[in-house]
Amino acid sequence: MLNGRPLDRDLAAKLGRPIRIENDANCFALSEAVDGAARDASVVFGVIIGTGVGGGIVVYRRVVSGRNRIAGEWGHNPLPWANPNESPGPPCYCGKTGCIETFLSGPGLAREFRIRTGKDLSAPEIAAAADSGNIDAVAVMETYEDRFARGLAHVIDIVDPDVIVLGGGLSNIERLYRNVPPLIQRYAFSDGVETPIVRARHGDSSGVRGAAWLWPG
Repeated sequence: MLNGRPLDRDLAAKLGRPIRIENDANCFALSEAVDGAARDASVVFGVIIGTGVGGGIVVYRRVVSGRNRIAGEWGHNPLPWANPNESPGPPCYCGKTGCIETFLSGPGLAREFRIRTGKDLSAPEIAAAADSGNIDAVAVMETYEDRFARGLAHVIDIVDPDVIVLGGGLSNIERLYRNVPPLIQRYAFSDGVETPIVRARHGDSSGVRGAAWLWPG
């Protein structure tokens, strides 16, 4: 529904052909599950980290939307195992506070750096500064990585996917693939976590490709 109207049915009537509409993160996860970085995996969790934080679940190449069509929306759960200085957390556009999105989005990372230094840098600039040895940037990235690990550990505890695929602008930060997986072990309810965290094979095109995969065959 959009503004109280069934958008898919209205479009189908105008175009004279069937229409399928799906969440962008679900399309992304489907693309990567069918012939991307998670090809041949049974259960895939796709993560988009950029201006916001989204997620999608694909099981045996089929999107799991859920009864309320919100399956995979991990970005609007509270940050797990929050420290005292993380609670109640920043306000989120959804009306709540302390959502994972407010911490792990690009704006959330930039805000953390601004709070620490008083300076404005973008998320890629912060990551680059950390790679160059900037002490403040390193500290901010380490905090970000620990929060990311907590968020993914929560997903693993519930879904336990075979693969987690990252997309969106922040998925280009190389250090995430090195530093986040070992941290997940601190929080996940398992003696060992083997879940691979991989970069999307199809990059920014994956969402569009996934929309095409809504029509199998």
